[in-house]
Formats: sequence, structure tokens, C-alpha cells
Amino acid sequence: MWQSIEEAAPRLAIETIAATCIMPPRSNVFIATFAQKLDGGLVVLPHALTIFNAPMIVALAQRYRMPDVHALAEAVAVGGLVSYGINWNDQFRRAAEYVDRILKGAKPADLPVEQPTKFELAVNLKTAKAMGLTIPESFLLRADALIE
Repeated sequence: MWQSIEEAAPRLAIETIAATCIMPPRSNVFIATFAQKLDGGLVVLPHALTIFNAPMIVALAQRYRMPDVHALAEAVAVGGLVSYGINWNDQFRRAAEYVDRILKGAKPADLPVEQPTKFELAVNLKTAKAMGLTIPESFLLRADALIE
């Protein structure tokens, strides 16, 4: 995922800074330092520790009024600004279909590897308002979930 971000950044005239900051106090120091840059924001990639520490990461983003984008909607539910990621219910349903095919005799090696096809966009309107952000209506219309 980080490679994709780095490839897109120059085309968008965005500076990227990578940091492994999923555990306090390192995350506190990194986010506080990064918050001093103008127009900064956080892109929180999916990892077991970012999921576990989502409330702490979100609290720091709010403290420093930094927009934060997450891969999992659970982060938006605890106050994160935006999430965009795969639809886990669809992934589990598709996994069950694979198990069903294997139980019916299909060889796992013969089953194709599939990429996710359904993605979810969630926006926390309360967080946006607290940060003084106006989110375009066209963006909100695309959202699968709006948290007020």
C-alpha cells in the first residue's frame, strides 16, 4: 500500500513521510512533530496494531486537528475522519464460497486468487465539523456510511 502512495504522491504534488508509529510513545512524538507541518494529514494503513490502537491514533489526530484516513470503518466509528477499505462482510462471504467449493471436492490449487471487489467509504461528520472542514456534497453522496 505504501508503494502505491509513494507512486501517486508526485503526480498530486504531495510530500510523503513514512513512519512506523503504531505504539505509544513513539506515535505521540511522530504525530506531534508532523502536526507542525502545514496542511498535513495521516494515512493509517491497516495493521493489527493500528486497529488495536485506533482510538489512540484518532485521539492524537483530533488533538492536533489533523485529517486522518483509515482503511477500516471502525476507526471512523471512534472519531476518525474518513475510512476507505474493503468490505469485510463481502470478503468473508467469498471465503465461505471457497470453503464450500473445497468441501465439494475442488482442489485449492485450482481455485483462482481473487482481489476484493467491494469497497466502503465512511465519513465522520462530527469530526469534520470539529475540525472546521467542509466535505463536498459529491463526496458525501458516494459514502456508504455517514456518522453524525
